[in-house]
Amino acid sequence: MSSTLPASRPASRTFESLGNPNYRTWFIGGLVSNIGGWMARTAQAWLVLVVLTDGNARALGYQTAAVFLPGLLLSPVAGTVADRFGKRHILLATCSLGLASALVLSTLTITGRVELWHVFALSLVDGLAMAFDNPARQAFVSEIVETSKLPNAISLNSASFNAARLLGPGIGGALIAAVGTGWVIGANVVAFAVMITALLMMRTELLRPAVPTKGKGGGFIAGLRYVRRRPDLLALLTVGLAVGGLGFNYGISNAVMATQAFARGAGDYGIIGSSMGIGALAAALWSARRGSPRLRHVLLGMAGYTVFNLASALSPSFWLFVALQVPVGFFTITALVTGNSLLQTATAPQMRGRVMALWGLSIMGVAPLVSPVVGWVGDAFGPRWTIGWGVVFVGVIFCALTATIMVNDRIRVRLDWHRRAPWLRIERLLTQDIGEVRR
Repeated sequence: MSSTLPASRPASRTFESLGNPNYRTWFIGGLVSNIGGWMARTAQAWLVLVVLTDGNARALGYQTAAVFLPGLLLSPVAGTVADRFGKRHILLATCSLGLASALVLSTLTITGRVELWHVFALSLVDGLAMAFDNPARQAFVSEIVETSKLPNAISLNSASFNAARLLGPGIGGALIAAVGTGWVIGANVVAFAVMITALLMMRTELLRPAVPTKGKGGGFIAGLRYVRRRPDLLALLTVGLAVGGLGFNYGISNAVMATQAFARGAGDYGIIGSSMGIGALAAALWSARRGSPRLRHVLLGMAGYTVFNLASALSPSFWLFVALQVPVGFFTITALVTGNSLLQTATAPQMRGRVMALWGLSIMGVAPLVSPVVGWVGDAFGPRWTIGWGVVFVGVIFCALTATIMVNDRIRVRLDWHRRAPWLRIERLLTQDIGEVRR
């Protein structure tokens, strides 16, 4: 399975993609947009959990489900649209819709007229925009930079997203206490406007658009057939489902852990997200610096996710929980960024939109099904089980994927007692030793 993944290349400089003027504009616009987005997510979670309900985790789960439901239903169409039409124009349309939604919700909240159904309805609008935005946004990066720099650009995109995760929740939590929830949601209007401006400023003559697909062979079913013939892509989509789809429930778990497990306020809730952002940003920058993505980095991320999320679920104190979010963020993003990079570099340009739609479906599309269940688990069994849920699923899929790789590649692990200190020797049968790891 691993043999079909891209071959390694020399390590690249961490910020090499920023030398491209279009990517530089894209990166700056995305950073501002992401900060506003994280501030708005923090404010919306606080609006549902504290302002409009009395700590109802199920209501927050339903709101999260509403955001991701359109992606579940429309991913087949969205991926095909991304491959058939100009991605930049798609992004201009989705950002404009997101701006309108943020403007309406912030106005309702500031004027004191907001109700829970308003939040659910506008979350569906946000989800509609996201459903078409995600595959186009992910595939658009390959049209901005050359293929050799694509893993670096993807990692820097993640660095932008996670730098925003570091700054946004903390700023959002502080501003909720200072000026109110509605004004924090309103900051997302400005963020969308900055992203739209960045898209309009890009130099179209420097873009490298993929040839649009047409006819019967260009549909979503063709994308499914393409992936079905590629066990390496299937494995990566399984990772996305495990870590992103079943395990990435921090919007719910962090909120209920802050308010229910540790009885903390808005400022401390923001600190949890910022702490996770530190680790996530470090993972993204490490991914950008190391150059070639490898499958072992994905497995490392899944293993670290399982260990440190289990530790945070069992954490007896708030500040230990906050500290553990740093490695949680690091290993979660290591798995997702590396999986994303491997998936894009291993996919033909004409199929990239549809494959990235499947990736989006794996990491976000199941949220409408998972989020209400996680909310119910939190109400029924306690806030710590909103984290334990993901630990169980990711741990099981990590073990299954590792075992599958070892069987397919005929790998075995032996303990070597002949050394002064025992070593674990990893061998590929009938070929040669492929490495050894100190125990």
